[in-house]
Amino acid sequence: MNQAMNDPSPAESTGFTLPPITQIPAGWTFLALSIGLLGGLALAFYAPDALPAVLSVAEPVGELWLRALQATIVPLVAALLFTGVVQTVATASAGTMARRSLGYFLGFLGFSAAMSLAVTPLILSVLPIPGSAGEALRASLSGPAPQTALPGVADYLKSIVPTNVLDAAANDRMLPMILFMAVFALATTRLVPRQRDLMATFFAALAAAMLVVIGWVLALAPIGVLALSLTVAAKSGPAAIGALAHYVLVVVLTGSVVWLAGYPFAAIVARQPLGRFARAMVPVQVFALSTQSSLASLPAMLGACSRLRVRATTAEFVMPLAVALFRATSPAMNLAVVVYVAQWYGVQLSPAMIASGWVMAILVSLSSVSLPGTISYVASVGPIAMAMGVPVAPLALLVAVEVVPDLMRTLGNVTLDVAVTAAVDRAVGGPEAAD
Repeated sequence: MNQAMNDPSPAESTGFTLPPITQIPAGWTFLALSIGLLGGLALAFYAPDALPAVLSVAEPVGELWLRALQATIVPLVAALLFTGVVQTVATASAGTMARRSLGYFLGFLGFSAAMSLAVTPLILSVLPIPGSAGEALRASLSGPAPQTALPGVADYLKSIVPTNVLDAAANDRMLPMILFMAVFALATTRLVPRQRDLMATFFAALAAAMLVVIGWVLALAPIGVLALSLTVAAKSGPAAIGALAHYVLVVVLTGSVVWLAGYPFAAIVARQPLGRFARAMVPVQVFALSTQSSLASLPAMLGACSRLRVRATTAEFVMPLAVALFRATSPAMNLAVVVYVAQWYGVQLSPAMIASGWVMAILVSLSSVSLPGTISYVASVGPIAMAMGVPVAPLALLVAVEVVPDLMRTLGNVTLDVAVTAAVDRAVGGPEAAD
């Protein structure tokens, strides 16, 4: 029996299993968005006298759903981060192959985040947000973002170490709370096994319970998104539709850079012939696009590894690890969302805020535990936005159009999963790839 079959999965090592989560198909949320936008436009143009009565209901309904969504972010991310750190430490202790895999994961996640912080502003400079659309959407969602003085380096360094972690969590200061939880999780790995397992079980149960809660909130997404989109369209007009399409284009373009980076990574680091790698990935990518799931694509990815002459022992150990811990597009596309919203709301990002976003994007990527798409979007993008001082209100509307960017997320993730597996195989002494 090989190493992959002997070693427990990362989820098993922490006792964390995903509970049954109420999951509304993304198509229903997108349909609600479409109905809300068209309904708001129809009211604005054909029945303006009815707008006050309709908005008096739609605005509070949308606001209540948004508040419920925001309320789940801090406890969910704290619990997921704890379990993510514990499973990462457990993985690192599993042997040379596991440590090599984690090294590649962390290295590429760091590149993914840094690339997004450079590329997304560049894309926005070439394809700027339509001025009228951005202004109208700002006003209709939550008003203009408050302008505050940018903190200096000394203030920033002091702010990341909380004097009261509960106060930091209560006031949505995500970076100090996240860093505290990461250190706390590391400390528990030094406890005696009984105490360590007790803490891991507690936070795993907390994360599971919060996933059920957020599943309930997101089950109401069609209602919340309908109310929000109707309000937005009624106040901003046709500009809302153009702005959402522009947002999707920018985020997908950023994610495509990560996807394309997988090919030179496979050629340079894994020493795979580029043509062979591209051919091996085609059936995997087709399957991934049809399922929108890296986990469901695991058998296809193992088949690609076989075609690339990656040893079975390596593929069967690294590939499940990659599916559990490594989401290559997550830092890039999550940061692209936040950078987009920052420019949308006119939030000036200081170097300290950018550094916070870079760190946060990597940490939340490691703690996402292959969550369903909409839950992963909220749990990953929300903390980054909070850490960078960017409004989170637009996320409740943007989650409805995540259907298209999620295709790019899956495409990039499966490509890099195979590329990194091939690189690990070469690093630990796999055979040279030959034409």
